[in-house]
Amino acid sequence: MSVGSWTISERTRMTKSSSSSRCCARFTIGTAPSYGSSTRRGTTSAFTGSTIRARRSATGFWVVEPTSISIPSSRILGFSSTRRPKIAGELKARTPTAILRRAIPTLEARRRKNSRIMSSQRRWLLAWLAWLTALQVGRAELYTALVDMEELLETEAVLIDTLHGFISAQEQRLATLRRNVEDYAREHEEASRNIQQYLSNPINAYLLVKRLTTDWRRVEELITEDVGKAFVANITSSRSDLKFPTEEDLNGAAVALMRLQDTYKLETAQVARGVLNGVQYSTGLSAGDCFELGRQSYNNGDYYHTVLWMQEAMDRLQEESSNRTTISKPDILEYLAFSTYMQGNVVRALSMTNELLELVPTHQRALGNRAYYQEEIQKRTNESRRKRGEDGSEDTPAADQHFTVTEKKIKSVSEMTERERYEMLCRGEIKMPLSIQKELRCRYVDRGIPFLKIAPFKEEEAYLDPRIVIYHDVIYDDEIETIKRMAQPRFKRATVQNYKTGELEIANYRISKSAWLQEHEHKHVRAVSQRVEHMTSMSIETAEELQVVNYGIGGHYEPHFDFARREEKNAFKSLGTGNRIATVLYYMSDVEQGGGTVFTKINISLWPKKGSAAFWYNLKPNGEGDYKTRHAACPVLTGSKWVANKWLHERGQEFHRPCTLENQPADVDDGRY
Repeated sequence: MSVGSWTISERTRMTKSSSSSRCCARFTIGTAPSYGSSTRRGTTSAFTGSTIRARRSATGFWVVEPTSISIPSSRILGFSSTRRPKIAGELKARTPTAILRRAIPTLEARRRKNSRIMSSQRRWLLAWLAWLTALQVGRAELYTALVDMEELLETEAVLIDTLHGFISAQEQRLATLRRNVEDYAREHEEASRNIQQYLSNPINAYLLVKRLTTDWRRVEELITEDVGKAFVANITSSRSDLKFPTEEDLNGAAVALMRLQDTYKLETAQVARGVLNGVQYSTGLSAGDCFELGRQSYNNGDYYHTVLWMQEAMDRLQEESSNRTTISKPDILEYLAFSTYMQGNVVRALSMTNELLELVPTHQRALGNRAYYQEEIQKRTNESRRKRGEDGSEDTPAADQHFTVTEKKIKSVSEMTERERYEMLCRGEIKMPLSIQKELRCRYVDRGIPFLKIAPFKEEEAYLDPRIVIYHDVIYDDEIETIKRMAQPRFKRATVQNYKTGELEIANYRISKSAWLQEHEHKHVRAVSQRVEHMTSMSIETAEELQVVNYGIGGHYEPHFDFARREEKNAFKSLGTGNRIATVLYYMSDVEQGGGTVFTKINISLWPKKGSAAFWYNLKPNGEGDYKTRHAACPVLTGSKWVANKWLHERGQEFHRPCTLENQPADVDDGRY
């Protein structure tokens, strides 16, 4: 049979044991033309046939296993990097592995058909499959949505299954690999008991990404000799069907843990033990896990967290047995010394560097750094002497020669920066004054709608100026499940609008994935949108589509406005419906810890409750933006956060919310949030 430019001819015998669900097939691959000089450097290579064994794994995936390898290493050639993204898209449907997967289910019907069996140059196949590994560049940003992280467990299941098969065939050579797969299997079994609960823990999510990036590369290094290369080729060939995290995912997962650590004031040692806010959620991190967190921080130029996690790695290294760790003390000291210097403690950095040189006397970077640190200390000593007047320049009072007393002033909430208020609100440390609380009311409302007189909305006031209300039990479980199911395959990285250009772009201060649903697509989407009209007494004719959002590891959205400010002239211009006059925010899940919606100007926090919805006006009655509505989505500490947004626009609201004639003072955007 022929697919694209590849031809497959098979002489097949498929067998299925009555006691096993695994099928096996043997087939050959026919000749494939070369892709030319634009995709591959070196000589043209013909793909002239190969005997391959395929089996269905316990997880339902077809695993392709070469039966022999006899190709010289000289056949492995480089590929042009300039064409990789394009070639990845072009070859996705034409890869031999993809074609074989489609062919295998039909082989039973064709098993009596005779075909030519040809020999092959297997090394070219392995080189080509290894190249596919480098082409997996479009799978990044898995960490931005928890729902995408679930698919990584499927990937891990396939890897575990294939690893077990390889280990059983190469027992005498694979003691180290066996230890790895047992660790993977143990974690995966724990995750399988409750996938949602497992992935809701940011530590588990980080470890899952780490296992499939850094740790998996070590496994590949162990098995890339002789028959091991065939195993790597088999795993690589599955990348077109499975989701694999990238270095970006690993870095994003690590940064998310740092964000949670800072926002919720989590101690490094507690996080390393699997304890989040006093609750034990998971097993602890190993020295290698802590080291990788420190390394990711170092690569980001975050020396503060590098020191914290490298020190924790050092502490855990002393507790672990030598045959269970993948790092060494010199590895940690090298990162720790330089990061300590970058934090300003050159004396401590020199001490660590000397300790490193005692272990590795010929360490070139350490030798160079030691000389530099010694010179730096000498410079600072001389400068300190001049300031103390020891060189006769200016005298310093004796009482001030050794220490300086500074009084630390305790700031009021109003004196804090927005970042400080934001984090305190996320931790629930800022309470609403009783003078405001006593004015808030709860009530049943029917909006004059006959049906709502029987089942009125339950409205709770959260704040009065601006008016922020919460409606309870306004979105139901079946609607939530439908919306989640429809949104998941459409998820893309959530974007923000550039206030200068009006263009949408991704940003590190918004970590989530979103999708847009239209009313006509399902009755549940239509019902949820129609309910907005009933809750708000406003028209949804000019409203945006329903935006569904799932937050990933440490998912958050830092303080922002929903409306466009005066300088954002291009925002919403293409819609032609004016500014965002109001926001309705549906909460479609409970969140175990974190994930609140906080308003940093008025210092209130709303906590997610499944089935409820928050509503507020973004604009004042005169059309001016209400800067008090500046709000943020706090990082999700544990749990999964699903929300749906419905933004109402100005056009069409003339009779639902008329402009007032009174002259209202405009808020001043002083930039100090």
